[in-house]
Amino acid sequence: MTATSPSTAWPRYDGPDDLAAIEAVPLSERDLPESTYALLQQAGARFPSRPAVTLLPSAARWAEPVTWTFAELLTRVHRIGNALSTLGVGRLDAVALLSPNTGEVLAATLAAEAVGVAAPVNPGLAASQIRSLLQASGAKVLIAAGPELDPDLWDTALGLASDLGLAAVLAVRPDGAAPGRPALPGNAAWLEDLAAIAEPSTLLADPPVATDIAGYFHTGGSTGTPKIAVHTHANEVTMAWTLAACSGDEDIVLLGALPLFHANALFVTGLAPLFKGQQVVWAGPLGYRDPALYPAFWRIVERYRIGAMSAVPTVYAVLVHIPVDADISTLTLPIVGAAPLPDSVRTQFRDHTGVELCEGYGLTEATCASVRSFPGAPRPGTVGQRMPYQQIKAVRMDDNGWTDLPAGEPGVLVVSGPNVFPGYLRQTAAGRIPDPAGKVVDGWLDTGDLGSVDTAGFVRLTGRAKDLIIRGGHNIDPAGIEDALLTHPAVSSAAAVGRPDRHAGEVPVVYVTLHTETSPEELLTWAAEHVPERAAVPKDVYVVKEIPLTAVGKQYKPALRQDALRRAAEHEIASLDLAGVTATVVVDGDEPVVVVDPGTHQAGIGELALALDAYTFRWRLLER
Repeated sequence: MTATSPSTAWPRYDGPDDLAAIEAVPLSERDLPESTYALLQQAGARFPSRPAVTLLPSAARWAEPVTWTFAELLTRVHRIGNALSTLGVGRLDAVALLSPNTGEVLAATLAAEAVGVAAPVNPGLAASQIRSLLQASGAKVLIAAGPELDPDLWDTALGLASDLGLAAVLAVRPDGAAPGRPALPGNAAWLEDLAAIAEPSTLLADPPVATDIAGYFHTGGSTGTPKIAVHTHANEVTMAWTLAACSGDEDIVLLGALPLFHANALFVTGLAPLFKGQQVVWAGPLGYRDPALYPAFWRIVERYRIGAMSAVPTVYAVLVHIPVDADISTLTLPIVGAAPLPDSVRTQFRDHTGVELCEGYGLTEATCASVRSFPGAPRPGTVGQRMPYQQIKAVRMDDNGWTDLPAGEPGVLVVSGPNVFPGYLRQTAAGRIPDPAGKVVDGWLDTGDLGSVDTAGFVRLTGRAKDLIIRGGHNIDPAGIEDALLTHPAVSSAAAVGRPDRHAGEVPVVYVTLHTETSPEELLTWAAEHVPERAAVPKDVYVVKEIPLTAVGKQYKPALRQDALRRAAEHEIASLDLAGVTATVVVDGDEPVVVVDPGTHQAGIGELALALDAYTFRWRLLER
């Protein structure tokens, strides 16, 4: 089969009507590469002198790029992969990557998948959580931000590598680093030194096959131990092809600014561009998390002719307040996903830039993306249409199993297709294996999201099962509360959660940040007038300096739920006039627990215990 045959040529994918024609060619006839390494080999052969990655040393140094061609990227992956092999990394061995973004980290991720298993770790996690992930993955080698890039993280890496007895800990340097390096302790080495003496022209280890495990991607992780989703090479290559099919032509330039431990960054701006030989501009180690990026953002778009980018809604919410001081006519495909997109942000971005956002939906367990919208063919109220070779439906789940629901009827969304992961990593007597139990049933992945699917495959999200506020048995979607508050001119962001309530189980409350000063009372009045459902009108509005975000910019609602839990306990303390008694929230496993410090109080604690026992949350007295 040739590269110009109908089954391997890039199909037209400009609108929802193209889906049927794409799927008329079976995926098995698409001649996809066997692995992510084979995909990189293919790119190196087809586009050897074309720029692959342009690396900005930092947001402040955005005009001082370092560029690698596809041939140079392949050579770096060969060198790093062969260096890892000399350290004993084999096909089933995990290589942990603990660092902000650099070109070396991207190459090391691809190299780890070529000779073993890549296991990227969020560097923003607590050391105890990083330790748990390293242990759970069975990491043999740790590649980490060196002392120039992040001194504190490097110290953490050294300590963990020593405690866990890892075979090696390797330091990476910043892009565009100045000559001269600090000395490393005897149990560490510079990754660039080992790569420099390794074979550059080929991979010495046997190349991976489609069914081999390519990566371990952890999900969540801000309370308890994160789960590790396992991806095969077939998962990743199929996902990359699907994303490439909807990414524009080969001349489009992409912006990479999400962290590489996040699936979106690796697939949208790492693997997918390899199919068409597209250039990716990486926006410094911190990417979108670097405040210095935003004042220069539109000039970066102009300088590098950025055509596509992928970000979370909070990034676009910031960009609508940055004056457009450059020619951004090349920007045609700004993609938004990972969290619900408020209508106000969609409208403000369009009015500010003249460009429509392209919405997407997916999850790590489905490798990356399952749904995309078409800016030229909007379907209001939906997040888009299912992507090629995937199926999505809504089901009702009960003690009798899953029941398919008719088109348009809301339920729990489930996904099937070649992108569905084989399971979470489990330790068994036979070793570490992916286990789909409880998450994948007969090839269908339980997303945990609520929504409906119409006959054309367009998906309407109605909420996240775990984010629902359940007031007296009535389900409340927090998005309706948040959207109403975001229409207030003083509100810059909003996040609604349930606060424990003795009588209703939960009542809605909302946390907001402000552009301009206004009172909680005014916002409560606004909410009462604009929230579409009476039961969803928040009981309280809390004005805060910032809403907690994950490392990729998603709202982190567990922290807000814990704060609401503390406030509920403090309300009971105040109602009994127990001055000096305090309440804090700790996390036991994955469950928040209220800890009450009675101080010197004895009287009244019995009444407080009766009051707190009326709630469904766990609590205990502080032991002295």
